[in-house]
Amino acid sequence: MANIFYSYSEYLKKKYHEKVYKLPISVPATCPNREMGKHGCAFCAGEGTGFEAENAEDSITEQLFKVRKLIESKYHVHKFIGYFQNYTNTYLPLEDFRSYVTEAAAAEDIVEIAVSTRPDCIREDYLEALQKISRQFSVGITVELGLQTANYHTLSKMERGHGLAEFIDAVLRIQRFGFDICAHVILNLPGDTLADSIETAKILSALRIPIVKIHSLYIAKNSLLCDWYKDGKITVCSKEDYMNRLVHFIEYLSPETAIERLFSRIPEESSIFCNWGVSWWRLKDEFEKMMAERESFQGNKFHYLNGSALRELY
Repeated sequence: MANIFYSYSEYLKKKYHEKVYKLPISVPATCPNREMGKHGCAFCAGEGTGFEAENAEDSITEQLFKVRKLIESKYHVHKFIGYFQNYTNTYLPLEDFRSYVTEAAAAEDIVEIAVSTRPDCIREDYLEALQKISRQFSVGITVELGLQTANYHTLSKMERGHGLAEFIDAVLRIQRFGFDICAHVILNLPGDTLADSIETAKILSALRIPIVKIHSLYIAKNSLLCDWYKDGKITVCSKEDYMNRLVHFIEYLSPETAIERLFSRIPEESSIFCNWGVSWWRLKDEFEKMMAERESFQGNKFHYLNGSALRELY
């Protein structure tokens, strides 16, 4: 349904003047939240969150060629984003990181590099390396940051290993280099409420985040969250509650922020709970119907910045 929200596909068409498709890339990265005997974030399984990831033992060139061949014939796309998807890619040693990204940027028809990482793994020298690669190969750069929620109490409960301050610091540093940022959020983490969803939208808008990827909470097998769920220590909100949070989140979100995803997608065999047993595209239809019934749209309630209280004086 048109004009309900600003989609990521529209954003890419506007930027590159044609369809662009992400090609996932895997490298032998890990995560600082898994070092020294730590198990990682409560919702993360042992294989991370890149369920579409390629074999990290293959070269970057081999991975890109393999996936591109399938995508190009199926979707008739000729420009691509090399997406370093799984784990914390800037947790690699700098020289290794630079080498992997350089190989991807040099590949045919790559117009952008997207790097998935954590807010506490952003440092100037890594950003400088990305800037040099961007200039050398004339590719765009997007840094994907997992915020998940603006509620730092929930971040602590989910054992994220960082708070809100680290996210804000990372955003400000990345913006100085002119790179795009895609923030990942989960709107129904245990302990969060509708108010947290709204505040997360407000913070992303205030920081002028250009892209957001929204996830509904799934419970992956072999995760700490899975143990808590089985033991009855946590519950998942209802589908109706999530839909309400999603609608409000988008209403408060800046209309200039592109939305890449509305619901999680995970193979059934990898989870014990995902999307209330409903396919993501049916949920999308239900969401669009709710927005239409409310006669609502993205940014409908985006009127809280730029000294909003002063408007009462005039």
